[in-house]
Amino acid sequence: MSNSLQLDAQGRLRHLLSIDGLPRDLLVQILDRAADFSRATAGADKKLPNLRGRTVVNLFFEPSTRTRSTFEVAAKRLSADVINLQVSASSTTKGETLLDTLKTMEAMQADLFVVRHDASGAAHFFAEHAAPGVAILNAGDGRHAHPTQGLLDLYTIRAHQGDPATLSVALVGDVLHSRVARSDIHGLRILGCTDIRVIAPPTLIPAGIEQMGARVFHAMEPGLEGVDVVMLLRLQKERMLGAFLPSAAEFHRDFGLTRARFARLKPDAVVMHPGPINRGVEIAGDLAYGERSLILEQVANGILVRMAVMDLILGSDACALSGVP
Repeated sequence: MSNSLQLDAQGRLRHLLSIDGLPRDLLVQILDRAADFSRATAGADKKLPNLRGRTVVNLFFEPSTRTRSTFEVAAKRLSADVINLQVSASSTTKGETLLDTLKTMEAMQADLFVVRHDASGAAHFFAEHAAPGVAILNAGDGRHAHPTQGLLDLYTIRAHQGDPATLSVALVGDVLHSRVARSDIHGLRILGCTDIRVIAPPTLIPAGIEQMGARVFHAMEPGLEGVDVVMLLRLQKERMLGAFLPSAAEFHRDFGLTRARFARLKPDAVVMHPGPINRGVEIAGDLAYGERSLILEQVANGILVRMAVMDLILGSDACALSGVP
């Protein structure tokens, strides 16, 4: 996508709508800033003054546990004031438009909106209509993008497996409906990864995925051969219209990460999942938080990455791409 909305004239992050098209230097800067925050918050006192006096609004039109909660924790650790707007209880149920909601919150002097919406392009719409100096951060829009999830996945992969350019990464499951898969693929490609695999039945593979740089597999065993990272994806039944697969049990039989398939992985391969997990569908229950699973660490890393993004956008020391945090 075009970066005319996402970056300002100096190449600094203005809004975060998608990973697609962002400069590699900026991705590395975000990941490095997250690592800085990991060290800075390692002690008992985890609160930093970076966003004191700023107001962050979590504007969620879709249910969320991990994403909304970690955005709230991240903003509060940076000393921002946080408003969690329950859209189901807001004036949108009385007919207020998205634009009216945005302008109402701007009038309350909000500095950044974290937006999750079921329509692809919703965050882009908000960014186009936001007042100067008001930032929009996409927390997931339809099937389109989930940039901070992609960034936290990249951060976790880099921390445990090293440079993504040297790795083989497999994404398994409902790739068709997954905004996380798209963000992960874009991020991995920008960081130089040349072996990205998607493993799913034909009905759950989106058109054009190979043009994004991924290889398609319709069976687990060849798809998992020699990979360093296995990213499991939830079956998003709420987005499925029609029959995309015979049954959850048959999906687990053919595409679930079972103990037998886990045993075939490289000895140092890691297992990831953006959550929420469907135990016994995409992953066997005993593997979810077991050996070599980074699933809970992904949640913790989400706080660090979201701190980094908000700090780069709103922090008083926000620096250009060539700058040093």
